[in-house]
Amino acid sequence: ESFDVAINLGIDVNKSEQNVRGSVVLPNGNGKLVKIAVFSDYDGNELKENGADFFGVDYLTEQINIGNIFFDIMITDPDSMKIISKLGPILGPKGLMPNPKNGTVTKDLIGCIRKIKSGQIFYRSDKYGIIHCSVGRVNFDKDKIKTNIESLLNSVKKNKPVGVKGIYIKKFFLSTTMGPGILIDLSSFVY
Repeated sequence: ESFDVAINLGIDVNKSEQNVRGSVVLPNGNGKLVKIAVFSDYDGNELKENGADFFGVDYLTEQINIGNIFFDIMITDPDSMKIISKLGPILGPKGLMPNPKNGTVTKDLIGCIRKIKSGQIFYRSDKYGIIHCSVGRVNFDKDKIKTNIESLLNSVKKNKPVGVKGIYIKKFFLSTTMGPGILIDLSSFVY
């Protein structure tokens, strides 16, 4: 089981400029093994040495077109975007399309792989203005969970949209995967 958070934001969901999206490297990781696909002609041996699970343009294009999606995150370089954009109708609805805003379209493929493998998570507000994400496993020490939550809250706070008025972070809930949500007092965190 993992610890999941739900952060209720005071944003106007009808204004697209107030959507909150970002990524943060959790200091203690999130305890999940992430399978990364690299859509690029970059040297496959070097990608594999640094943690990429799948790579190549032709191989990944063929697998995605037949509906064989076996990875959690896809990253690419800007040169390959014109090829991968044709796969948008398949990858987009699954949330796997690389995006420059969350750092999955980059020239530094090796650095991006290392960040993701070390515990980088991506978050975005849903249509109700709530961010949902996992911050660790149940077997983590309580200090590790607290440090991960503080890092997430710092990142969410940095990504506050300019037009937000009033209270930005309204409520914060912590729960285990199948457990009840517990309202957390934000004054217990230093962020």
